[in-house]
Amino acid sequence: MEKKDQITLEFQKEIQTKYTYKKDFITIGGGMLNGEPVAETKVKIPLKTLNRHGLIAGATGTGKTKTVQVLAEQLSLKGIPSLLMDIKGDLSGLAQPGSSNDHIVWRHGAIGEPYEPQGLPVELMSISDEKGVKLRATVSEFGPILLSKILGLNETQMGIVSIMFKYCDDQKIPLLDLKDLRKTLQYLTSEGKKEIEKEYGYISGRSVSAILRKIVELEEQGGEKFFGEKSFDIEDLLQERNGQGQISIIRLTDIQNKPKLFSTFMLSLLAEIYETLPESGDDDQPKLCLFIDEAHLVFKEATNELLDQIEIIIKLIRSKGVGVFFCTQLPTDVPEEVLSQLGLKVQHALRAFTAKDRKAIKKTAENYPETTFYTTDELLTSMGIGEAMITCLNEKGIPTPLVHTLLRAPISRMDILTEKEIDKIIDHSELVEEYAEDIDRESAYEILSEKIEKAQEEERKAALKKQKEKEKAASSRRRSGGRKRQSLGESLLSKATTIIVREFTRGIMGVLGIKKTRRRRRRTY
Repeated sequence: MEKKDQITLEFQKEIQTKYTYKKDFITIGGGMLNGEPVAETKVKIPLKTLNRHGLIAGATGTGKTKTVQVLAEQLSLKGIPSLLMDIKGDLSGLAQPGSSNDHIVWRHGAIGEPYEPQGLPVELMSISDEKGVKLRATVSEFGPILLSKILGLNETQMGIVSIMFKYCDDQKIPLLDLKDLRKTLQYLTSEGKKEIEKEYGYISGRSVSAILRKIVELEEQGGEKFFGEKSFDIEDLLQERNGQGQISIIRLTDIQNKPKLFSTFMLSLLAEIYETLPESGDDDQPKLCLFIDEAHLVFKEATNELLDQIEIIIKLIRSKGVGVFFCTQLPTDVPEEVLSQLGLKVQHALRAFTAKDRKAIKKTAENYPETTFYTTDELLTSMGIGEAMITCLNEKGIPTPLVHTLLRAPISRMDILTEKEIDKIIDHSELVEEYAEDIDRESAYEILSEKIEKAQEEERKAALKKQKEKEKAASSRRRSGGRKRQSLGESLLSKATTIIVREFTRGIMGVLGIKKTRRRRRRTY
């Protein structure tokens, strides 16, 4: 037997041994060696380990999005729902059957899997102006810690946000949207300042201004459309139709330049899923799988605190039976702390045009298990479209051997839906109608606006009363001053009269005195 044939047999044996499981699995493709498909080397992923998360990476145009499509299809056929972030707008085709051609027939023949085109149950969703089920969350559902991390607040500012939430909880004031948030902060530093500081402590007006600037930044990226009611119920993501898992596609084509909104939504979604779903232990299959296309947008402008929060949730959400899969160009787009938690790795081709690219390829190659069948860094740059290096965890949680894989073709349409087809999905959706209404019930904005207006009205009344008292006092002083002037005149007149009378009397008495003296003198003589 030739050496080449011997290596092929060894490769075939290894794949058949290492990729065979006792429980259910999905088949993603077939093994390749020296650039050619090898018969009877199906690459399978056990459903049991899909809650260990995963990475789908590769250069633009190498087939990453189609791999996401294949995974979502195979999960749906097993009754497992999934949630897809559709940044580029080309995943909506999952709702319509694909079409066969000679290349697809060859590909599936080489893999040893039949090609059976079909559409799958799809719900279209949106956090912006796109058509679909409107996804919202309230400010209260975020809580002070998560909201502070999203806004990138420092320790002092986080303390103020905590006080704000505590005050609203104590007073039974709902915090629903961003205008509630702004109005509450305004109240803390104006009419409610004395009340707040008496019960909860001093609040810096400068820090409140800094928080308001962060809120405005989020509003400018469309945050006011995401925060509010009716809040989305996570249970609506876990639906089946005719035994097939629902594929929920969040259309995000209009928020590529809004990374703050995207990371806010993703973190809130992960946190809500973790808080809502019960512990599931080691189930035989996941309850839900999330696929985050263009995942670098989640981490692009994230603060260290936000990255820490994402890492914590990724570690913990596994126990809820949820798998999270990041789709991006380079593995280095995902923080190492998150990357280390990923069980499935699907690596499409990378391009080595610069020294920086070659360095990134060497670093990427080091993240994969060693193999005697491939030179990993060379394989990374030589794979074709629809091919990938794959390693996953087996049922015991042990990494499987790295295998160059010819991926199966999507059974659904590999293109976008028309507007007419989108409208048809929207018209037949029960969830679109359920979440269509934008509820604006009485919350912090209305309650605190009323309190502020009432306090301002009381201030106006007090100021008016004070002004009237002041005017009354001034009028009284004017009247009192007139009487004093009159009394002074009378007093002066009285004094003048007294003097005149006295002088007149003195004059008369003087005359009488002179006459009396003269009479005495006459008598003497």
